[in-house]
Amino acid sequence: MNVGEEEIYAFIYEHFDTVPHLEALLQVWNSRPKAWTDSELAARLYLNPGDARSIMADLARHGLLISAPDPADGFTYASSAATDRMVEAVARAYQTDLIRISNAIHSKASAGVREFARAFRFMRKRKKP
Repeated sequence: MNVGEEEIYAFIYEHFDTVPHLEALLQVWNSRPKAWTDSELAARLYLNPGDARSIMADLARHGLLISAPDPADGFTYASSAATDRMVEAVARAYQTDLIRISNAIHSKASAGVREFARAFRFMRKRKKP
């Protein structure tokens, strides 16, 4: 079953705060089942190891990566039929529409702003009689 453009962009909007988040996932996905350490991913994506570790932790919170039992071993791709299908579609779209996808990610509000808005919505819902 093909994944539609609307589904692809919804997935991108929901899961990636920055272009390096997307590129990190694609790197790990393309080399599955290899586990990636923060220093390996940092070298591949021209980041510092702390930023790479933070990105992998974010992707793990989204259910896209799995932390190895020993944290020194890094992270691997969290494979499932639905995620595999979506990540494959995102990878194809990113190859052909890099600028549009990058612009979509850059146009998002920062993660902090989105988290604040979610908390505010939650508080408003709780206050209703």
